[in-house]
Amino acid sequence: MGSLPGTDITEAQKTVLGELPDLPHLPELPARGPGADIIGRSAAFLVELPVELYAARWRVAARPGRDRRRALDLLERDLDQMAEQAAEFDGTFKVQAAGPLTLAANIDLALGGRILRDHGAVRDVSESLADGLRAHVADVRRRLPAATVLLQLDEPSLPDALAGRIATDSGLHTYRSIEPSTAGSLLRTVVEAAGAPVVLHCCAPAVPLDVVRASGAAAVALDVSLVDKLDPLGEAIDAGLGLFAGSAQTTSAAVADQVRGVWRQLGFPEQRLPDQVVVTPACGLAGSSPAEARRALTAVREAAQRLQEV
Repeated sequence: MGSLPGTDITEAQKTVLGELPDLPHLPELPARGPGADIIGRSAAFLVELPVELYAARWRVAARPGRDRRRALDLLERDLDQMAEQAAEFDGTFKVQAAGPLTLAANIDLALGGRILRDHGAVRDVSESLADGLRAHVADVRRRLPAATVLLQLDEPSLPDALAGRIATDSGLHTYRSIEPSTAGSLLRTVVEAAGAPVVLHCCAPAVPLDVVRASGAAAVALDVSLVDKLDPLGEAIDAGLGLFAGSAQTTSAAVADQVRGVWRQLGFPEQRLPDQVVVTPACGLAGSSPAEARRALTAVREAAQRLQEV
């Protein structure tokens, strides 16, 4: 889904290209420290909205500084490795970034409090991120001219932002909720600017599929073990939404069985599954050991092969 353990981007990119030849991605290695984490890296895409580290938290800054430069330097090294190892790749190649709601829920305003407290500032984040990711996708396309670029927006904070469950620093209150229509509009701003198909990823419970569909994303990525209401998912898939089916099972047989089981519960013919479903780990693998991460990638690749045999 993006993140992997370790600090060696050369080895990480080699692993991804070897284990996931049909849909490789640009690895994220948060163990390298600030600027390699999901928030720091994604905030570096923001245009004319610089950020900095303060007391181990990201916050809006008055001007670009060393923290943003570090994040961009790490990204540039990663893109160089991608271009070196995947120069001739002619399939679909995925890149990832945090979405606007997750950035707003995890970056502080200069005067304190999360960006989420100011809904006008959240809109600014969405527009700024849209500009930055448009340029990023274009850069990746230049470096991999034979590839089709796919953008993944990571929105782990989306359900909590909609439900008003993001706590203030004091822990005594929460920020007011974002309306689903507003969230859909914020996400659509980024999706429409990207210049590439977008998959919206959320491995939290209660993924708001109405918001995903309103965003214009081509697919949703979620943990199938957390889906407790099948009807909304079935309706979304029936309307053409692609499914990145995440599984935490550790063997290819178990992964395939879990994904096939959910598909059957949705009531769709198995012949349709390979055309509309991508099999993935349940979420990022940064917290795994290198051996565990490799096994997880192998399991989903082999599970996908099993599911082709319908």
